[in-house]
Amino acid sequence: MEKSKKKDLNQSLITHPSTNIVDTLQLYPNASPTVDKFHWNYVLQISDYLSTQATIVRMLWTGESPKAESLTETMKSYFNALHGFLLCFHGSTLGAGPTLSSIIHGSVKQIVDSSFRLFQGSVSLYEGSYEKGKKPSITQLSRAVLEACSSFKKVPTTNLVAIGSAISQVAVIMKDVLNEMKNVKPACPFSECEASGDDFSPEQIEVAKMVADIASEAMMVIIVIRVITRTMEEEHPKENSRFVDSLEKLLKLCQRTGVLIEELGTCIYHPPLKIDKMIETVNLLEGNLDEVEAQVKHMKRSSHAFPGVCRKLRDAIKLMEVEMDKRKHLNQILISHQNTIYNALQLFDPTASPSEEKVNWNDVLRCLITSLNKQP
Repeated sequence: MEKSKKKDLNQSLITHPSTNIVDTLQLYPNASPTVDKFHWNYVLQISDYLSTQATIVRMLWTGESPKAESLTETMKSYFNALHGFLLCFHGSTLGAGPTLSSIIHGSVKQIVDSSFRLFQGSVSLYEGSYEKGKKPSITQLSRAVLEACSSFKKVPTTNLVAIGSAISQVAVIMKDVLNEMKNVKPACPFSECEASGDDFSPEQIEVAKMVADIASEAMMVIIVIRVITRTMEEEHPKENSRFVDSLEKLLKLCQRTGVLIEELGTCIYHPPLKIDKMIETVNLLEGNLDEVEAQVKHMKRSSHAFPGVCRKLRDAIKLMEVEMDKRKHLNQILISHQNTIYNALQLFDPTASPSEEKVNWNDVLRCLITSLNKQP
């Protein structure tokens, strides 16, 4: 009899949630325009109910183990509520753009995942089927559901707020790059110093300073854009599809700026410096800035500070472009002279061969002296 109850309990966990919950998540990634929109407060009320039910599950395990019937009924009741929560949540996302939908779906998935873990833990604890040393803690599993429901209450409720938060994250990325570039250390000039992977050549340090300037100015551009979106939030604009699409495009441009600056920062850590790659990246960054300015102008939402911060970023980009072009030209001259020197060396030492690496003139001099000494 007890074995049959355990089997029914396990079967209930497998069939009921997977039929209703997982299918709902897969079939409704985006709300259809024909769906009646649920009020967000109603969705929040159901999330509160789920928190209460998770607490009840924890209380079932206070003292003696619960009866299989009680656990089964609680499980069915909980997953019916969770299924209703998903349907209401789906109806409430009508008009949500990609950014808002992604944030909400991520938060909902945390509720679903923690709910599954709670009842999987309950069933394995009841059956005693858990691994040795891995006894489920219903208190911790229940708390995870409560935390997921609490986090759900904090998700943005409008596209503008969601996109504004995502733009703020771009500024955080740029701040990280800026701090990294400021913390680069020169290599120790003395041979007795212990080598460190964090030591940089003078050339790397100079380029890092230019990257830091670009990151700093780009961060100011993003901050001003964030101020613009905050001003828009206070106006409570109507979020039609055209408005949301414009915001999403602006966000993508900001995120692309962040990616390009990260790429510039990464180039510093992989000597020798890839000059061509860095020139290509700053050119892309300049083109992206053109699009950012055009998009803000298109939205007719600017500020007095915006043209100024864009100009400063453009100046920093131009400076790096000029410096990288100079370095590229110098490298070409060095390679040309290097090949000439090695061609001359072959007159004395046929084993000498040209290389694309920069010339170490001390080595060349020593090689010349050695070759001359070999002559009769």
